[in-house]
Amino acid sequence: MSQPAASTADRHPMPGMMVYNVKLGMWIFLLSEVMFFTALIGSYIILRFAHPDHFAEPGAVLNVPLTAFNTFVLICSSVSMVKAYAAITQGDQKGLRFWLLVTILLGTFFVGVQVYEYIILAREGFVPMVELYGVAHEIEGAALYGATFYTMTGFHGTHVTIGILCMWFVLYRAWQGKYSADNYGAVEIMGLYWHFVDLVWIILFTIVYLI
Repeated sequence: MSQPAASTADRHPMPGMMVYNVKLGMWIFLLSEVMFFTALIGSYIILRFAHPDHFAEPGAVLNVPLTAFNTFVLICSSVSMVKAYAAITQGDQKGLRFWLLVTILLGTFFVGVQVYEYIILAREGFVPMVELYGVAHEIEGAALYGATFYTMTGFHGTHVTIGILCMWFVLYRAWQGKYSADNYGAVEIMGLYWHFVDLVWIILFTIVYLI
C-alpha cells in the first residue's frame, strides 16, 4: 500500500456511508450531547415560566456586557479552529500549530472569564444553595435561579475545558508532525467538537442572559 493511501485509510467511509468511522462516532456523540443540553435548556425554560418570581430580569444579576464579550471570544476561537483545519488540509504544519494554540488560548480565556464571573456572583450572594442564596447581599430571584444557572453554564464550561485538554493533545501531536494534508482526521474531529460547544454557548447566552 502506498504511503498516501495508508495515511488516509482511517478516513475511508464504510460501505454505504458518507463519512468515515471516527467522524460518524463523533456525530453520534454530539447527537447525544444535543439531547442532554436540550433537556437542560428545556427544564430551565419550563421552570422559568412556572416560577417567574424565582428568576430575575436579564441584566439585573448577571453581567451581560462581560459575557457578551466572552461570547465574542469563543466565536473567535471557532474561526481560529477553522483556520487550523484549513492550514493542515494544505499541508501547512506551522499554520496548524499556530491556529491550534490561538484556539487553546481563546478557549482558556473564555473559561477564565467564566470562573471570574462565578467568583463575583458568589460574593454577591448568587449561589445555587437555598440556605446561602442572597445572604451576602440582597439579590433578586431565588435559589432556583442560581441552581439552573450554575448547572447549565457549569456543564458547558466543563465541555469547553475538556475540549481545551483534548486540543493540547492534538497540538502535541502536531508538534510531532503526526498530521499532514493526507492525514488530518483528528483535527477535523476536534473542530466538530469545538464548533458544537461554541454553538451551544450561543444558545445558552441568548436564553439565560438576554431573554
